Amino acid sequence: MAEIKTTSLFEYHKSKGARLEEFAGYEMPIVYTSIIEEHNAVRENVGMFDVSHMGEILVKGKDALKYVDHVFSNEITSKENGKVVYGMMLYDNGTIVDDLLVYKVSDTECFLVVNASNTGKDYAWLVDQTEGYEVTLTNLSEDYSQIAVQGPNAESKLLQVFGLDLSSLLFYTFSYFDISGHHVLVSRTGYTGEDGFEIYGDHLAIREIWESLDNNGVTPCGLGARDTLRFEASLPLYGHEISDSLTPLEAGLKMFVKFEKPDFIGKVQLEKDLEAGLTRRVVGLELKEKAIPRQGYKIFRGEEEVGYVTTGYLSITLGKPIAMALVKQEYSKQGNEVTVQIRNKMIPGFVRDKKFLQKNYKK
Repeated sequence: MAEIKTTSLFEYHKSKGARLEEFAGYEMPIVYTSIIEEHNAVRENVGMFDVSHMGEILVKGKDALKYVDHVFSNEITSKENGKVVYGMMLYDNGTIVDDLLVYKVSDTECFLVVNASNTGKDYAWLVDQTEGYEVTLTNLSEDYSQIAVQGPNAESKLLQVFGLDLSSLLFYTFSYFDISGHHVLVSRTGYTGEDGFEIYGDHLAIREIWESLDNNGVTPCGLGARDTLRFEASLPLYGHEISDSLTPLEAGLKMFVKFEKPDFIGKVQLEKDLEAGLTRRVVGLELKEKAIPRQGYKIFRGEEEVGYVTTGYLSITLGKPIAMALVKQEYSKQGNEVTVQIRNKMIPGFVRDKKFLQKNYKK
């Protein structure tokens, strides 16, 4: 059995009485006070998350951009240095190795941020794709800690605490800054649907930055609130809305697949899928009764089982039961009536768009 890891903030989490549980091989804080309180802090003010469990992989070399565009569904070569791009790595059959962020550092260097649970698998797969490319890959996951500072007051709080003026940092861009004598990477990205930043640095830097923010009124948040926030913003989670058994087309993420690129792994199969037509897709659901549609609950149309819930909650912000679900294509039209089996009851609902909440990013 693999040893459970801890992040550089583990002792802090323990000292603050956070409820700790295993997640992606790490003992992580799930909640400090309550998920509702932490969720609302991010929606209304500013909160922060320890996301040091995420994986970081550096790609360097003459063919760095060519290589990344070969293994990445989106496109990076034409982007300016300092740009962050979201997309997926795909198998030849079009299903998803992982979703990730690619940071374009230069024409010879890219910084990849991948899901914690997939870091080892991703690195091995990426190494397997390097044949014919002049690149060097380095797994830097053990060298970095990372925190996410999220919410409408994130920018003003970082200015107040550190004198850090991030007003010119555009959405999905990054740069390097000095914070309290530490050299860090800051990107205007996040996983909550709110404006915010992700800060990468060595372990000491991140511990000091976290403690300074905590001492200045930023709410520490656990992974429970991170999930409710990303869900309301309709952001996918690996193992739920995306997986190695789903394609980006089925997941509703076609916009992050650049078919105009001459070549990328999985392209041929996805083009065949488009021509043949999809048989299933991820949709939004809303229930007509206050019951919670949890992951894995079955969805029916009459007597026919037509899909299952991928993520569902009684939305904290909206106050109603909503879900994302994978359903057969013929039942995916908005407005279609369905029922969700919750324990031994059949709860009525309907298919809706996934725009549960207006995202509040700074453009």
